[in-house]
Amino acid sequence: MSVEVRLPTVLRPHAAGQTVVEAEGATIGEVLESLVRSYPGMSGQVLTDDGSLHRFVNVYVNDDDVRYLDQLQTKVQPGDTVSILPAVAGG
Repeated sequence: MSVEVRLPTVLRPHAAGQTVVEAEGATIGEVLESLVRSYPGMSGQVLTDDGSLHRFVNVYVNDDDVRYLDQLQTKVQPGDTVSILPAVAGG
């Protein structure tokens, strides 16, 4: 199934400047793997070499942070929106 993925400014150059792309999958992990296959330049910025979510990236399904759901196993449905946001830190 296909879902809409909203990209942050830092990832847009890897997707020909697009702000929104489509990716396939039934879980967030599958969606992110599909995204990286379509746009290889995102590989080290979204997923780590071992396939886990990069620690400086926040991912939301609709408005829910996947860290508080089932992380990469979080299910997605047709029509869901996945948003990728860089983590913000500061003091």
